[in-house]
Amino acid sequence: MTGKDAARALLQAQPWFSEPEVRRLLDALADASIDARFVGGCVRDALLGRTATDLDLAVDAPPDAVTDALTGHDIKAVPTGIDHGTVTAVLDGRTVEVTSLRRDVETDGRRAVVQYTKDWREDSLRRDFTVNALYADRDGNLTDFHGGMDDLTAGRLRFIGDPDERIREDYLRILRFFRFHAQLGLQTLDAPGLEACARLTERLRDLSAERVAKEMLRLLEAPALAPFLAAMIDGGFLDYWLPEAGAVDIVQRLCDLDPTPDSLLRLAALCPAGPDGMDAIAARLKLSGRDRDRLTALAAPPPPPADPGAARAIVYRLGAALARDQALLALARGSAEDWTVLRQVAEGWTPPDFPLSGRDALAAGMSPGPAVGEILRRIEEDWIAGDFELDRDGLLRRLTTMGALDT
Repeated sequence: MTGKDAARALLQAQPWFSEPEVRRLLDALADASIDARFVGGCVRDALLGRTATDLDLAVDAPPDAVTDALTGHDIKAVPTGIDHGTVTAVLDGRTVEVTSLRRDVETDGRRAVVQYTKDWREDSLRRDFTVNALYADRDGNLTDFHGGMDDLTAGRLRFIGDPDERIREDYLRILRFFRFHAQLGLQTLDAPGLEACARLTERLRDLSAERVAKEMLRLLEAPALAPFLAAMIDGGFLDYWLPEAGAVDIVQRLCDLDPTPDSLLRLAALCPAGPDGMDAIAARLKLSGRDRDRLTALAAPPPPPADPGAARAIVYRLGAALARDQALLALARGSAEDWTVLRQVAEGWTPPDFPLSGRDALAAGMSPGPAVGEILRRIEEDWIAGDFELDRDGLLRRLTTMGALDT
């Protein structure tokens, strides 16, 4: 079997390749005489034997022609990136980004002005790495202008053409260089690419916080992470956006404890900062309020549990997810205390709901007011301290007694 035959077989074996809705999309484009080819990550991952979740198509027609072709076949077309030629096809159970072939006519390293083209090679020249510039038609026939297939086979990541020129088109490619090495599990950083990244490191500060955050969080999800984080720190690639980063060994131990690709948990492990420090990181990267709250909570660990009862109290107060995260971080940091019990309780025990409410207090004869909340709080604390053993009837008796004493 030739290399092209093997590549075709790998593509045709992908579940998404023969999905009826994907075929319907390809038929709609073909009926409009639009040449459509899969491109980027879905092709790259298929050739590596991995199943892609996101599908991208490149087409030799402008967005308005694509929109007409899709709507003419009752496929919803959403102009999600119309300035750059991208229309999202909304199918039953899947979305596919359909992007017109294009070339850059102007770029400042952050954003580009594009012009549409029908030249597939010209489109490939504006992409970042050879392994991301692989195209496959509806039959699985591969188009490879830059030796991307050979690079995949050899386990290397190369910029297309001149690395400095590719990076100057978009400085985010410096971070993508490290992310793809980690994501693809490559062993050695490409030397010419690394040298180009080092020459242009200072331009990372020109990028928007949102783009940097998105790329960093995707990097932190990669399986083979620690060596590349170490290289980024040693080379000063995180000095501007993430100067707190340094605990690569803790990240590695965290990944060994739990390979789940949790980027925020790994960020908390990488940056030994307290709640204020995590708040500053979240603000700098313009993370969402939800992500900011989680990071600051991760930076405020509970006291180590002395026994399973204390662990259950922590899980009840923090919630199972946060308690488990705190246990994993403590274990990764090599804490002298044994946090395994907290992890076990968080993963295997469901906290009960507190059985009393303000309505119970009023039914017991208490007058509405702040005293009701205070008495319920004190009873709940005693219930927690007693390892949740007292049932509702026992708690109601306690409420009646405390209510009588309070009046």
